[in-house]
Amino acid sequence: MASLSEQFAHIATGAMYDDLTAELIGARQRAVLATNAYNASYGRPQAEREALLREVLGTVGEGAQFEPTFRCEFGTNIHVGARFFANFDCVMLDGAPITIGDDVLIGPKVGLYTADHALDLAERKAGGCRARPITIGDGVWIAGGVTILPGVTVGHGAVVGGGSVVTRDVPAGALAVGNPARVLRQITDADRTGYVPTH
Repeated sequence: MASLSEQFAHIATGAMYDDLTAELIGARQRAVLATNAYNASYGRPQAEREALLREVLGTVGEGAQFEPTFRCEFGTNIHVGARFFANFDCVMLDGAPITIGDDVLIGPKVGLYTADHALDLAERKAGGCRARPITIGDGVWIAGGVTILPGVTVGHGAVVGGGSVVTRDVPAGALAVGNPARVLRQITDADRTGYVPTH
């Protein structure tokens, strides 16, 4: 049987793969235990929490954090940038890579799902899956309850409205909402409120 790294390399090609191999099942179990440890660290110093997060994810930027409860499929295929923040109950299924830039905000109950089970019943029962990467650019805000499906890229500075299901790419600087999500317009200077931070 192929090693875990060989299986991840195969999955990254977008080809069908066996979701039920012993290596993938074992990797999922390790991810659950590692996210349990990270979630249990809530309230402890940021440096300590980041160290635990680095045991789960492939890459972790400075200041990155998830509120509890964070869950992922494998973890090693997730790469988050600096000052990344995910609110409560984030789920990332990372059969293919999930790459997230700096200064990204993710609302509560957001799911990023790179994998699809086979549509054919016999193939699905046999573990047939396919995965495609998800990429989130710098400065993106993904509001609460959003679902992002396989193969989607959300461009730099874009905003995805609450409850949206994102099935196709969102251009940089755009506001997208709905199910399926549609681009409403570009975000412009007219969206500025005059807010000035007090700290």
